[in-house]
Amino acid sequence: MAQRARIKLASIEIDKINRICSDIKEIAEKTGVEMKGPIPLPTKKLKLTTRKSPDGEGTATWDRFEMRVHKRLIDLSADERTLRLVMRVPIPEGLNIEIEMVDV
Repeated sequence: MAQRARIKLASIEIDKINRICSDIKEIAEKTGVEMKGPIPLPTKKLKLTTRKSPDGEGTATWDRFEMRVHKRLIDLSADERTLRLVMRVPIPEGLNIEIEMVDV
């Protein structure tokens, strides 16, 4: 039974995700393993609305804040050499990465 490495990336900064995806893509091309992705998953939008005025007086004006969490999914053929190279990629701060082995 063949195994695949499923890599899940999540960050609020899209540039960091795209940089890591391109690094993983280069590693896959160098080692010659099959790669599927990066598959963009739905962006989660976290919204917060607060009142501008500290007290109840005055006009009802609001501040609206939004944080977007971007996600990507990459499937790699499980090759030990490739996984070692992927583990050595420097992960920037603020990027969440999960690597799990999946039976195909």
